[in-house]
Amino acid sequence: MSGEYRGSGTVYALRRALTETPTLRKGIWLTILLAALGTLIQLIVPIVIQTVIDQDLLGSAKVDVGSVLSKGAIALGAMAVAFVVRRLALVRLALASATGLSELRVRTFNHLHRLSILHTESERRGALVARVTSDIASIQEFMDWGGVGLLIGVAQVILAVLAMVVYRFDLALIVIAAVILYTILLVWIQRILARAHDRVRKRVAQSLGAMGEAISGLPAIRAYGAEEETRVKVADALDAQFRSEFRTALLGASLFSSAEMFAGLITAAVIGIGVVTGTSAGMTAGTLLAFLFLVNLLVQPIQTLVETLNQAQSAGAGVRRILDVLDTPIEIDDPQQPVLLPEGALDIDFDEVSFFYKEEAPLFVDLNVRIEAGSRIAVVGETGSGKSTFSKLLTRIHDPIAGQVRVGGLPLNDIDTDDLRRRLAYVPQEGFLFDATVADNIRYGKPEATDEEVCAAITDLELDSWIAQLPAGLSTPVGERGSQLSAGERQLVALARAWITGPDVLVLDEATSAVDPALEVQTRRAIERLIAGRTSVTVAHRLSTAEAAEEILVFDQGQLVERGTHDDLVAVGGVYTAMYADWVKGTQKVD
Repeated sequence: MSGEYRGSGTVYALRRALTETPTLRKGIWLTILLAALGTLIQLIVPIVIQTVIDQDLLGSAKVDVGSVLSKGAIALGAMAVAFVVRRLALVRLALASATGLSELRVRTFNHLHRLSILHTESERRGALVARVTSDIASIQEFMDWGGVGLLIGVAQVILAVLAMVVYRFDLALIVIAAVILYTILLVWIQRILARAHDRVRKRVAQSLGAMGEAISGLPAIRAYGAEEETRVKVADALDAQFRSEFRTALLGASLFSSAEMFAGLITAAVIGIGVVTGTSAGMTAGTLLAFLFLVNLLVQPIQTLVETLNQAQSAGAGVRRILDVLDTPIEIDDPQQPVLLPEGALDIDFDEVSFFYKEEAPLFVDLNVRIEAGSRIAVVGETGSGKSTFSKLLTRIHDPIAGQVRVGGLPLNDIDTDDLRRRLAYVPQEGFLFDATVADNIRYGKPEATDEEVCAAITDLELDSWIAQLPAGLSTPVGERGSQLSAGERQLVALARAWITGPDVLVLDEATSAVDPALEVQTRRAIERLIAGRTSVTVAHRLSTAEAAEEILVFDQGQLVERGTHDDLVAVGGVYTAMYADWVKGTQKVD
C-alpha cells in the first residue's frame, strides 16, 4: 500500500470521514439542533430549584405546597421533554451512522478491489481485511455512543456555561478558567492517545494477517512440521496486540479518572466560594444550589467527553487507515469514453511498451510485439525474464509505464472493461475457486449463464465423464479455494469458466503444469478445444507446451530475443536452443 496515512490529527481524520460519507452529513444540523434543544429545556430545572428554595421554602414562614408541587411538575415535564428530544437526536445519529459507515465499508472494499495488483500484493491479506472490518468497527463504536455524547455534551457545556454567566459571573469565571486549563491538558493527552491507537490498529492488522496466513497455509505448515513455529509467530502477534491495547486502555482509564478528579475539585471550589461569600455577595441558598446544578450539568458531559475522546482516538486511527486506502490512486481505471472491440478474431500489438516493478530496474524497455489474429503463440523464458509480466500486460492486470498494448487495433485502456473481460479470457497456472458449487464457479465467467449453458460448456470441452464422477455432479461444493477438488479438477473448472465467456483471445499461464497425471489427458483435450479458432497466448513453463505452438516468443531479461517455430529456434543455436537442451536433459534424468 502507500504507507500509513499521515493526516493532521484525529479532528482532521473525523472531518474527512464526514466528507467521505454523505449519509453521515445528511441532516446533521437538525441532529445538533435537537441535542442543543434538549439541553436548553433542561435549564428550566435550575430556575425551578432556585425559585422553590428562595421563594417557597425560605422566602415565607409557611411552605406553599401547591406552588412547590406545580413547579416540581414543570421541572419533571421539562426533564421528560428533554429526554424525548435528546433520544430523537440519538436515534437520528445512530441511523445515519449505521447507514453511512455501511456505505464507507462498501466503498473501501470496492476501492481495494480496483487497486493495482502491485498494491494489494504488497500488503498481507489479513491487514487488507482489517480495513473493512475492525477499522470501520472502531468508527462504528465511536459513532454509536461517542458521537451522540459528543453532540449532546458540547451543546450542554456551552449552554451550561452561558447559564452560569447569567447566574453568577464571578463563579462562572472560576469555572471557565478551570475548564480552559483542563482542555489544554486534554489536547496534550489526546496526541499521546492518537499515537497509541494508531499502534493498536497496526497491531490488529498484523495479528489478523498472521492468523489468516496460518489458516490458509495449514497444508504446507503440516507438511513441513512447522506447527510450533507458526503457533509462536501467531502468539507473538497476538501478544503484541494485547500489550498495545493494554497500554492504550490504561492511558484511557487514567484520562477518565482525571475527569472525575476535575469534577470533584470544581464542585468543591464552587461550594467553598459560595459559602464564604454568602449573602454579603448576594448569594442565596437557591442561587448556590441552582449554580451547583449547572456545574453538574457542565461536569457530567465533560466526563463523558473525556471517555469519548478515548473512543475518538480509536476511531481516528481507524479513519486514517481507511483514508490510506481511499487516497491510494487507482492506476488501472475504467476508460472515460469506453469503446467496444471489433467482432471476430483479434490481433495483438505491443507498441514501444516499457514497464518496471522498481524504477531503478526496468523490465521492458520499448518492447514491440505483433501477434496476428488466430495465432497460437507460446511465450518462454527463464524465471524473471518477463514472460508472466507479458501476459499480465496483455490482460490489463498491469498497465505499461510507457507505450501501448493494443487488441483488435484498440488501446487496452480505451476498451470497455466488461467487453474486454468477455472477449479476452485468462486462465492462471492455478485456477482460483470460490466456496460454492462447480456450476457456480463456472458461472463466474458468465454470471447470467443458465444451467443449460453450463452443461453445454462441460459437453463442449468433453468433460462429462469427469463431472459424472463427482458426488453431486455440477452441484458438488468445491470448498474454500477449491479445497475439496484436486489441483487438476480445479484447473478443469477454470477452463470451463473461460470457455463459457466465449472469448476471442485466450491467455493461458501453463494450465497443465499443476495437473495430476490422471486428468492430464482430459485437460490437454479441453485446452485444444478451447484454443481452436482463437488467438491464444500460452506462458509455457514446460517446453513440451511450446513445441505444439505455431510460433514461440523467447524472452530474456525483459527483451524479446528470439521468435519462430520450435524447429527453427532449435536450429538457430541461441537462447531457446540452450533452454531446450537443458529441458531434454532434465526429462531424461526423470525417465
